[in-house]
Amino acid sequence: MTDNNEVPKGKQTSLGLYITAKEAYEKWKADQAGVKILDVRTPEEYLFVGHPEMALNIPLVFVTHQWDVEKNGPVFEPNAKFIAAAKRAYDAEDTILVTCRSGGRAALAINALAKVGFSNVYNITDGIEGDMVKDPNSTFYGQHMINGWKNSGAPWTYTVDRDLVWIDAS
Repeated sequence: MTDNNEVPKGKQTSLGLYITAKEAYEKWKADQAGVKILDVRTPEEYLFVGHPEMALNIPLVFVTHQWDVEKNGPVFEPNAKFIAAAKRAYDAEDTILVTCRSGGRAALAINALAKVGFSNVYNITDGIEGDMVKDPNSTFYGQHMINGWKNSGAPWTYTVDRDLVWIDAS
């Protein structure tokens, strides 16, 4: 498990529980009934980037398909049903390992869950895609390709299980 002092500020949580993707997979393998994997990425990321085969997708935010000129990026809107969906899926005492692309949204999701009583929720600090390549001489400069679920040897898939992907039935 990762020490709080090693976790970048944007990935830190109020619960202070951290784990790498490789450790998360090993923890899940050791207790598949007791350890839950929560993927808080957008449905688009979950579907088209791939996901851990056992991960439940409850998006923290949605892409609005609008562009923020100031931020030079897409506009996101919070998923107003995030907490309610998490409460339906999990008990407050469950061991939940939360992932996103690279750990930042997972931290936000964990802090929101902690506010409503969840207590055993870990941030998978390197997420699905991993940390950003910072070597300007690399072909992959600026891309999330260091560590992460997809680069750790943990299994992932593009196959979608209807019971695990976010479907807003309302």
